Amino acid sequence: MPTIEAKAKDAPSPAVVAGPYDHAPVNQTLPAERKIDLLRQMLRIRRFEERSLKSYQAGKIGGFLHLYIGQEAVAVGSLSVCGPDDHSITAYRDHAHALMSGMSMNECMAEMYGKATGCSKGKGGSMHFFAPDKNFWGGHGIVGGQTPLGLGIAYYLKYKNIKGACLCYMGDGAVNQGCFHESLNLASLWDIPVVYVIENNHYSMGTSLARSSAFTESLAKRAEGYDMDWSVCSGHDVYEVRAKTKEALDRAHGKSRPSLIEIQTYRYRGHSVADANAEKYRNKEEIEEYKRNKDPISLFQSRLIAQGVLTEAQVEEIDQAAKDEARAAADFAEQSPYPTVEAIREDVYWETDHPDQRASRGRIFFNDELE
Repeated sequence: MPTIEAKAKDAPSPAVVAGPYDHAPVNQTLPAERKIDLLRQMLRIRRFEERSLKSYQAGKIGGFLHLYIGQEAVAVGSLSVCGPDDHSITAYRDHAHALMSGMSMNECMAEMYGKATGCSKGKGGSMHFFAPDKNFWGGHGIVGGQTPLGLGIAYYLKYKNIKGACLCYMGDGAVNQGCFHESLNLASLWDIPVVYVIENNHYSMGTSLARSSAFTESLAKRAEGYDMDWSVCSGHDVYEVRAKTKEALDRAHGKSRPSLIEIQTYRYRGHSVADANAEKYRNKEEIEEYKRNKDPISLFQSRLIAQGVLTEAQVEEIDQAAKDEARAAADFAEQSPYPTVEAIREDVYWETDHPDQRASRGRIFFNDELE
C-alpha cells in the first residue's frame, strides 16, 4: 500500500464516477483551469504537510504538529466558494485553511520553525497561523474556543452592513464544548451570518465519536435545537463540499441566517504527530480502506483525467511543483533568523508597541520600573 508520502498518482485508482454534485450550479460552470486549480491546491496542502512532518521528525519543528492529510477536500472545497467579504477561522489543524486563504508556504513553514519571518513572527507555531489581510483569523489551540470568535466576526459583518459571512471550522470533539452551544444559540437568536463547519474525522483526539457524543443521525442535527439549518456532507468529494458550502453562504448572504454543516472526513495520521496511540484506537485496515476508496486527491484526479480536463503528465507536473514549493519553504525557514530576545515584549500589549498612545500607568511587564 502507498504511504502518505507516495505520489497521488501511485495511489490505487478508485472507480471514476460523476456524482450528483458535478452538476450543481456552483460546479457545472467551473472552467477547466479552475478545476485544475482545485486539484493543485489539494496537492499543495498535502505536500506541505508531508514536508512539515519530515522537518518535525528532523527536530526542526517544536511543539505540536496537527496534520491535515486526508482532509484536503474540506478546506479547498469550502474556501473555494468564498467571496471577497467572507472570512474564516479554525482550530489548531489550520495549515490547509491558511494556504487556501492565500498565505505562502514560506511564512507558514517559517512560523513552525519559530523564525521571525513566520506569519506570527515565530511566536505562535503550527497552531497559530494568522492572516487578517486575507480574511483568515487564525488557528486556535483551545478546543471550541474559535466558535464564539467566528460568531463575533460575522456579527461585525452584519453590524457594518457588509454582505459577507464567516466560516467557522471545528473538529467533532468541539461540539461538546459549552461555548459551541452558546454560539449556536446566539447565532440563531440574532440572525448572524455565520457558517459553522464540523470537520468530523471521527476520533476527536483519540476517542471515537460513539464513545464521546450522544447522537442519533448526525452531529449537525443538534442545530435543530437552535432553529438552524443544517446538512451533512461527504468530505472526500470536493464538488459536494463546494455545493453544500455555497448553499450555506447564500443563506448567510441573502437572509443573514446561520448554518451548521457536518463534513464527514478522515485523517490518516494521529491527532498530532506526537500521538503515539494513533493505531491503537483504530486499525490499519480502516486507514488503508479510506486511502484506497475515498482519498480526496485520488478521486478528483481520476475524475479530471477521465473527463479529459488534464493528463497524467500534467498531474505529475503539478505534483512536482507542489513538492518543490514545499522544499523551498523548508529551505527558507531554515535560513531565516530567530526572533530577537527583545521581541519577546513585542506584539503583547498595544500600549508597549505604541508608547506615544499609552493611556495607562503602572507596570505592564513584571520587571518594568513603576511609573
